[in-house]
Amino acid sequence: MEMAEQRQLERSLKQLERQDILILDELGYVPFSRTGAELFFEVVSRAYERLSLIVTTNLPFESWVDIFGCERLTGALLDRLTHRVHIIEANGPSYRLRQSKRRLKKSDPNGNDKDSPSSEKSGDSGE
Repeated sequence: MEMAEQRQLERSLKQLERQDILILDELGYVPFSRTGAELFFEVVSRAYERLSLIVTTNLPFESWVDIFGCERLTGALLDRLTHRVHIIEANGPSYRLRQSKRRLKKSDPNGNDKDSPSSEKSGDSGE
């Protein structure tokens, strides 16, 4: 890593350290490169026991090795993340899928949303 990139990275990490909370949403949606996994570990290590972390994922811990690509790094990461933690499992139907189904029910047979401005402009009062 170039010296300028290293300085920028250090500034970014210090900025993250000044936060009260970090929210890491949908962890595992895209696998990490080796460098990305190491950087993520650095962020979590700096946050460990200093600030609050919220991590959301739909993957069980056993699958995290596939995300980070290294069993040792994943183990160390999970060790930090699961120490003094509250794990909340939210199993059930997807709220996004439920919202999509509701939108489809609101649509007319032509695929137009009854609440959209374009359906009002057509002059069709539906009578």
